Amino acid sequence: AMHGKAGERPERSRAAVGRTARWLLLAALPLLAHCASAPRLDGVEATHAIPPADSTQLDQIILQRLGDDPGLSGVQLVQNNALAFAYRAGTAAAAERSLDVQYYLWQADFTGKLLAAELLRAAERGVKVRVLIDDLDARAKHDLFAIADLHPNVEVRIFNPFYDRYGMIGQWSEFVLRGTRLNRRMHNKAWVADNRVAIVGGRNIGDEYFGASEQSNFSDTDVVLVGPVVEQVSREFDVYWNSPDAVPVSRFEARKPKPEQLQKLSQAALEFSHEAGETPYIAALRDPLTRAELLKRAPPLVRVRDIRVLADDPAKIGAEEAEGLHPSLVLTELMKVVGQASSELLVVSPYFVPGRQGAANLIESSRRGIRVAVLTNSLAATDIVAVHVGYARYRRELLRGGVELYEMKRRAGDAAADDHISLTGSSRASLHTKAMIVDRRWAFVGSMNLDPRSANLNTEMGVLVDSEELAEQLREQFERNTSPELSYRVELDPKRGLVWHDRVNGRDRAVEDEPDASAGRRLGATLLRALPMESQL
Repeated sequence: AMHGKAGERPERSRAAVGRTARWLLLAALPLLAHCASAPRLDGVEATHAIPPADSTQLDQIILQRLGDDPGLSGVQLVQNNALAFAYRAGTAAAAERSLDVQYYLWQADFTGKLLAAELLRAAERGVKVRVLIDDLDARAKHDLFAIADLHPNVEVRIFNPFYDRYGMIGQWSEFVLRGTRLNRRMHNKAWVADNRVAIVGGRNIGDEYFGASEQSNFSDTDVVLVGPVVEQVSREFDVYWNSPDAVPVSRFEARKPKPEQLQKLSQAALEFSHEAGETPYIAALRDPLTRAELLKRAPPLVRVRDIRVLADDPAKIGAEEAEGLHPSLVLTELMKVVGQASSELLVVSPYFVPGRQGAANLIESSRRGIRVAVLTNSLAATDIVAVHVGYARYRRELLRGGVELYEMKRRAGDAAADDHISLTGSSRASLHTKAMIVDRRWAFVGSMNLDPRSANLNTEMGVLVDSEELAEQLREQFERNTSPELSYRVELDPKRGLVWHDRVNGRDRAVEDEPDASAGRRLGATLLRALPMESQL
């Protein structure tokens, strides 16, 4: 009898395995269905930026400001959040030929809606508008993008998209099947008007990037570009726009909008713009927003000849990590400049996770007698605690190696702070600028953080300029933001360990634990330290 029972177990086990396999197969069918719903890309036409000319208002303004030298470009740093909005809105209002915009995030909030309304108004004037948006954010706004795409002068493409456009089940199903690819995102930011003016930098489209949020705003930096460098930005835009990973929004198997929805959207955008004109935020920007007045009255441009737009290959999105394909072009070019540093290297990276090799490189530079200083977010200021945890693992090692570390405070509303943080009274701030200054000569501003995600997973872009004048402007910003009123200087004391130094109400202070961080943030950081997640940060 005992022998018979033992013999039944394998049969029961096989039956259980069979039932489990059938259930798994049934569960997998919806997942497999997503493989068949990829948008068809046959017949998608490549298009390119419309060349600059001399017929539009922007053409005339730029030609007057730069003169006849064909090799000369102009650069203007934009540190003020509200002016960063004004430059975008003003150039959109002045455009007569084309608007090409490329973003990682486009929020459907106050400033996001206003800029979208400006694009629709430009399209109504006959301006050709191309919008390229990463799908991390675009999927939630699919219907709005699809409706805007109905306009004959508007085309929207979604970069590295989810095939399923609605619901969490489909989204998570795709993560199971296509997680490696979907984890890679287009982090680039570019705004190009008439192929005459370009804006490149760290800002996405949303209230917190333009000083319009009541809760918290980013401290960020863009560059406004004019001259031949703008055509470099346009060429990089075209490379992404014509990539097989850029899918026209009309190609998805989602519900198709009706023509009357475009009319309703245009009318709603117009009404929203009129209502927004009565808000204190827009009232404060009334004059700069008058078409191209901001460009006419802007401070003198920094005139440069050696300026390069750096952008990763969009094929980086499809590269398997194990293959080591498509390394970050942006990082590669920056490291060439860093390798030539002889006196000073200043790094601004809100999400700073240098990795073993990156930390070793910074320490080696310091040991060669180069001043190496890094500004990043404090635990109290960061909007992503996990990234701070990744950075904190390298803090002691970097300090022992002679690297200066500064961490921006959460609150920047005191008298020492610039008024660029917010127009709305919010005093909470988080660093978002990505910049580098080498030997007071080379200046970089862009979208790239010094972290594994920027290096290996996302695509990035930025502008590298050989200009002592621009480098000095960025350096002044660095010194201001690392002042004890705005940032903590972290030091390693032989007896006390890590110590954070700053100044509060005119008095110097030294703290031996993450300063001004809430108990919840400290607990979260403690729990996250145990997780092996550095490659995703």
